[in-house]
Amino acid sequence: QVHIVESGGGLVQPGGSLRLSCAASGGSFARMGWFRQAPGKQRELVSLINTSGDTNYVDSVKGRFIISTDDAKSTVYLQMNSLKPEDTARYYCYVSDRQNGYWGQGTQVTVSS
Repeated sequence: QVHIVESGGGLVQPGGSLRLSCAASGGSFARMGWFRQAPGKQRELVSLINTSGDTNYVDSVKGRFIISTDDAKSTVYLQMNSLKPEDTARYYCYVSDRQNGYWGQGTQVTVSS
């Protein structure tokens, strides 16, 4: 019933920017955010935002990435600036309501020259 559609991934050169979008429907979500997983590594939390607008970021992206939502809090964005090769991963949208968490299929971000 919950439907998540991610977009915005792609290939970008180091130092470039991308903006990921995640449109979530079928629920009201207290938390929305992004995880990522690179080959051979564990999935890690990149950033979360809650309904109060509180945000957090993994240390490695602080100052470079910005998470935000639309006014309806049905879409979450991740603006990624100054991208580095180590940001290469599949990025997964995550949303949580009062009972469950839900995952998108992921969108690939590749940072390479």
